[in-house]
Amino acid sequence: MENIGHVRSVNVSERKGTRKKPVESGQIHIDPHHGVTGDAHAGDWHRQVSLLAWESIEKARASWASTWKVRATSPRSITTEGMDLLALPLGTQVKIGDEVVLELSQIGKVCHKKCAIYYLAGDCIFPREGIFFEVVTGGTVSVGDSIIVTKMGDGHCQYTPQEALDEIAKVRAEEAAEKAAKAKEAATANA
Repeated sequence: MENIGHVRSVNVSERKGTRKKPVESGQIHIDPHHGVTGDAHAGDWHRQVSLLAWESIEKARASWASTWKVRATSPRSITTEGMDLLALPLGTQVKIGDEVVLELSQIGKVCHKKCAIYYLAGDCIFPREGIFFEVVTGGTVSVGDSIIVTKMGDGHCQYTPQEALDEIAKVRAEEAAEKAAKAKEAATANA
């Protein structure tokens, strides 16, 4: 995958904690330094617009096939296709269509309470594979619009509070320790 992709779907939710739904018109408006018009997650913070790769959704569909059929849309603001989102460092700027410029402000998130996707599928990939952006320049985003990296980040974003980064680092370290402990326990049991 390259650092060029396109918009596969656009989605909104009226309330936090609920599944985002595809916008029938295939178009959303994004307000500068605020987020998607009409979306519950828009606001004065660093996680204004969320992106998730179609490729991540396909991977989840394969692993959840026996428990739940993941729909063709994403639980995030914009579903992308053809772009390796997880290869982008903080501070990366992308241009979507002719107008919108977003700056990558957070990779993944900490789930303090389980979302609708988790309860339907038993897991949610967004905390590991979704990314968030601050809106630098607003405008309209439509299904099919191109997404281009216009500036590669250096691992820092002026909009991201340090507490958010620390919280994610702490949870990732706990997850890694738990995974290592389970592997050690399995190896001991098989010995």
